[in-house]
Amino acid sequence: MAGTTPPLPDHHHTTNGGPPTYIPIPNPPAPNHSVHTNGELKPITKTETTPLPTLPPTNGDSHRSPYHLPKSHNHNHHTNGHHHAHNNNHNHHHAHHAHDAPQRVLLLVAVQQAMLAPRPTGVPSAPTVGPNISSILTRARSSAHPPLIIHVRNNGDIGDPDEKDSPGWELVHAPLPSEPIIDKLKNNAFAGTKLGELIRDDAEVIVAGMQSDFCIRATCSAALARGNEVLLIREAHATYDRLEAFHVGTVTPASTVEKEIEDELEEAGVILLDMTDVPSIFDNR
Repeated sequence: MAGTTPPLPDHHHTTNGGPPTYIPIPNPPAPNHSVHTNGELKPITKTETTPLPTLPPTNGDSHRSPYHLPKSHNHNHHTNGHHHAHNNNHNHHHAHHAHDAPQRVLLLVAVQQAMLAPRPTGVPSAPTVGPNISSILTRARSSAHPPLIIHVRNNGDIGDPDEKDSPGWELVHAPLPSEPIIDKLKNNAFAGTKLGELIRDDAEVIVAGMQSDFCIRATCSAALARGNEVLLIREAHATYDRLEAFHVGTVTPASTVEKEIEDELEEAGVILLDMTDVPSIFDNR
């Protein structure tokens, strides 16, 4: 933002997972919010994907999510009514595999005050996307086996709504001590950061945040290239209306841009989920 940045109020973000407070951001930027100068966006290499199979109901359930994993079995033997444990070598073998179990990550990208502020500074769908992301974070934190939650914070250029240390740069949700923060300068959150050191190549990465056609697209594409399984949640990512450079005066609504990105990423291999799938992601496995 141009000019002097006012001091940040004491209630600018949540503590310990409480409801977020959004700060009014002074001096909103020009109408075309969709163009950022910090980093280049590379095209996605599209690949063929195979639709997920529909799994049959289990244990009387009318619906079973394709992401539901079966409960672990007790590998101890029962002989003549007595309980016998496996030998030490077998237990060591299972402990090794437990350690090597795939990692699950919730990646919150640019969930910052500027993005979820009232319009015209925030994204048009902020009133929906903001609460949805809060719900996802709450569900993840309260699950029996919480994922690794990583907050990615964009460092905007001078004058941008998310310029470093400005009110709009602050995260909406205060990270817990176990939740690392990654500061980035590029659209791809892996570029020039230590994000790749936190996320294993075999990790399942659940993505939410902003902006769909910049950071979300670039970061999802990079995660796919690393070999990660990537899950993107509809209505939990957003962007701004797009001013078409080659069609003067033409504006593509943000909702259309978001759908375009979903279709593009799905073709590339990203799994698209709805908000109704969130309990299945975190609670059922």
